[in-house]
Amino acid sequence: MAKFEVGYVIGSLASQSINRRLALALVKLAPSNLRLREIPIRDLPLYSYDYDSNYPEVANRFKSAIADTDAVLFVTPEYNRSIPGALKNAIDWASRPYGQNAFTRKPSAVIGTSPGLIGTAVGQQHLRTVLGFCDSPQMNAPEAYIQFTPDLISDDGEVSRESTAEFLKTFMVKFSGFIERARTVPVPA
Repeated sequence: MAKFEVGYVIGSLASQSINRRLALALVKLAPSNLRLREIPIRDLPLYSYDYDSNYPEVANRFKSAIADTDAVLFVTPEYNRSIPGALKNAIDWASRPYGQNAFTRKPSAVIGTSPGLIGTAVGQQHLRTVLGFCDSPQMNAPEAYIQFTPDLISDDGEVSRESTAEFLKTFMVKFSGFIERARTVPVPA
């Protein structure tokens, strides 16, 4: 079985984010062929094309971290029925300047949790639109909109509900298979 380096991006900047808990659970439940590491977005300044000729070091490190992975997993909340501004800003840094997009042909998956009944469905749809423009092949199924309850995932990523743990484990197994398929598709000339 092929091994893959997967960078995960947490869309929330909050230190106690429930999506951070979800990310920790996904790391624990991932198959052994996926090596996951967080790619932090907290320190990125607001993107402007004025930086295109001289990226700040923090943005260079972020963009290189995306480029150096085999795939990217986005674990994000939904803010105002869309994606958090910090996440959109990070995507802008990694995809600019034009012609230097770190997401080109980089397999990705999207998941998120929220206390609401529809989880993060609308925000995920917006994120998928942005990733589509960035030419990032996306795992479209299974979709994963996790309704968060206070005891669902502990601070260290332990999932209390067996059915949720099994679903998340299946999600990560499917992501592994998707990465393998996406990385073997020939690049058109």
